[in-house]
Amino acid sequence: MAGWFAVWCLSIAIFGAVLSGGAFEATSGPVRLLLAGLKGPGEAVFDPVLRFSLAVMGAVSIGWAVTLFATIRAAIALGDQGRPLWRAISMGMATWFVIDSALSVATGFSLNVAPNLVLVAMYVIGLRGSGALRSPG
Repeated sequence: MAGWFAVWCLSIAIFGAVLSGGAFEATSGPVRLLLAGLKGPGEAVFDPVLRFSLAVMGAVSIGWAVTLFATIRAAIALGDQGRPLWRAISMGMATWFVIDSALSVATGFSLNVAPNLVLVAMYVIGLRGSGALRSPG
């Protein structure tokens, strides 16, 4: 399962790189496509505020991916002793999902819930495959 989670974390890091690319005009093509595909209530205006926001969100996403990768590796290595880490990761995922999805809908970007569901489903598949959900003993 470590390989599955590595791919999962890499997908989060790539998403972060796409977001960060919006910081500069020369590298903003992929995030422009992403935002257009989400079909929000208006056209994205790549002003300095949006560019800064994309850069920060991208950096946070990349940092999140690195942290998750390290934490998941530790949880797997700890076996049954890693349960507190799995709980913490799962609580973080649930918190992110609820807030991100609710705000996506509230701001007119409902389509963003679909990739959020895919990310959560990938996590749950990995979690089940890791054996973390089995009873200890």
